[in-house]
This record gives sequence, C-alpha cells and structure tokens, in this order.
Amino acid sequence: MNDSPSTAATGKGDMIWGILMLICGVLAIGVPLASGIGVAIVIGWVVLISAVWHLIFGFRSASGIGGVLWQILLALVYGAAGLAILLYPLAGLAWLTLVLAMFLLIEAVLEIALYFNISSAWAIGTLVGVSLIFSGISRLMLSSAVSRGATAAARAAV
Repeated sequence: MNDSPSTAATGKGDMIWGILMLICGVLAIGVPLASGIGVAIVIGWVVLISAVWHLIFGFRSASGIGGVLWQILLALVYGAAGLAILLYPLAGLAWLTLVLAMFLLIEAVLEIALYFNISSAWAIGTLVGVSLIFSGISRLMLSSAVSRGATAAARAAV
C-alpha cells in the first residue's frame, strides 16, 4: 500500500466526501419534499444553461438556416422549461416525476419490443411474470386491507 502524503490526503478527502454524501442521503430520505424541490431547482438551472448553449450553438452553427432555426427553437423550448421549473419548483417536481415515469415506461416498452424480436419465448415469459407479480401484490394488498377491516369491525362490535 502506498502511504505517501498525497494518498493520505486523497483518502481523507474521500472520507469527508463520503460522510457528507451519507448525511445528505439521510436528509434527502428524511425530508423528501425539500430534497425533491432542491433537485428540481438544480435541474431547472441545468436546463436553462442548456438553452443558452443551444442559442449560442444555433448562431455559430454552419448547418444552414434549418439547423440554425432548429437550435433556436430548442433554445426557446429549453428556456421555457427551465424557467417554468425555476419559477414553480413544486409543479416542476411533479412534472419531472411524470417525465421520468414516461421515460421509464417508454424505455420498458421499447426493450420488450426489441427483445420480442430476438426471442418471442423470452418476451411472453417476461410478460406473464410481470403480470403474476402485479397480481400477487394486488392480492396481498387486498387481503391486508380486508384483514385490517375485519379486525377493526371486530373491535367495534365488542
């Protein structure tokens, strides 16, 4: 093992960053709304900065008037989205959650479609498995709710 001063300093820095990340993770779990709004604000700034870069690239682009107009249009869309997230962070958080859910859903559908072309038996097995998992979860939740209701009714009858 190398015990040089630079390695020791790096190890100490890594330890500090690790502790800081651990604290931030616990706070994010403990106060999810505040951490979610913080993430939405950071993403809003990133999207707004991306709008500026699209605008700069649009005017510096040599891809013809179509490319320039496309970059300017993207800059306007990114700018509007970034400002909307920054001005309304709670709505921005809900919007980001919806966009992430749609992204994951589209990705899942595309992956299933891709793998269906590769192996139809794999896709059918996966779809049946997912269906059984959701059916099992639904039945567990239903039986849990029914047993809680029966327990509450029995207590009320006594």
